Amino acid sequence: MSGGIRFDSVTVAYGRNTVLDAFDLTVEPGEVMALLGPSGSGKTTALRAVAGFVRPVSGRVFLGDRDVTALPPHRRGIGMVVQQYALFPHLRVEDNVAFGLRAQKAPKGEIPGRVAEALEQTGMAAYAKRYPRELSGGQQQRVAIARALAIRPKVLLLDEPLSALDARLRSEMLAELARLHRELPDVSILYVTHDQVEALTLADRIAVMDQARLQDCGTPQELYRRPRTEFTASFVGNANLLPVTVGSGGASFEGAELRLDTGGVLPGAAATLCVRPHLVGLGDGPNALRGRIAEVQWRGATHRLYVEVGAAGHRVKADVRELRETPALGDEVTLHFAPEDAVLLGAGVADG
Repeated sequence: MSGGIRFDSVTVAYGRNTVLDAFDLTVEPGEVMALLGPSGSGKTTALRAVAGFVRPVSGRVFLGDRDVTALPPHRRGIGMVVQQYALFPHLRVEDNVAFGLRAQKAPKGEIPGRVAEALEQTGMAAYAKRYPRELSGGQQQRVAIARALAIRPKVLLLDEPLSALDARLRSEMLAELARLHRELPDVSILYVTHDQVEALTLADRIAVMDQARLQDCGTPQELYRRPRTEFTASFVGNANLLPVTVGSGGASFEGAELRLDTGGVLPGAAATLCVRPHLVGLGDGPNALRGRIAEVQWRGATHRLYVEVGAAGHRVKADVRELRETPALGDEVTLHFAPEDAVLLGAGVADG
């Protein structure tokens, strides 16, 4: 079976409740695709459709050039890792890793070598004789990944595999997954997460989902720097969104004229201005906005300022280098941003 995954207008429903709606997406051979979205957006359902645990009411699922829509899970030849690890507590690590190989009736002589290879890849070779209860959460997750890799899948499914780990272990496992991907360049990975940092760190492309539908898809850099929708702007990273009216050389926000690239949008169109908090500066500069401090958060190397601007009190977030003297609540300040750091979204804005 060649690598890659293709969803061809896949719809999954339970009764009248549609949980995945006409989903089209292609994961190229060797690509890491993150499905990113809030709870209930359909991302886990999409992954389960690939695994064979749910059956679409319409549409087809392909692994490589093979239509697997009607195949049972055990005949799809995929590896899968879920957030609960799902290790057998009565089996040693080596036997947990060998389980999938035995289920596939791999030749007995090959199994020890395949198990050793998978444990070596995940840094768990020294723990082969231990039971799951003798391992930390991070180590158990490595064993689950080793079990998935032992069958040498062309497709690896990861369903929020780090959500049960603490922050330090999550960071370590992110680095391990990135290393594994470099060492397994032919394996296509579909990675389900609601954590934008995981998606931005690991994925070659991110599919943004909401309300059972695909909302946007692109590289992490594309979605972060030039989002196409307000949902993408707010869910991938953090964004300031302000209602503006497009002019000939920029846009106006409650009477303030802002210079930016309008992308050929006709003057008079209503749109939404998007600018990331770390690109908003404190003090005088281009595209100045006056407002009052509503909240100040110290974040170690930075301060996040929440500033209410305009008559409607729109909150603008600014992440600035740690301030020696922080402004008091209610103080009037000026924020600014460079014209090239702003993006226009919304009605009247052409795609592309």
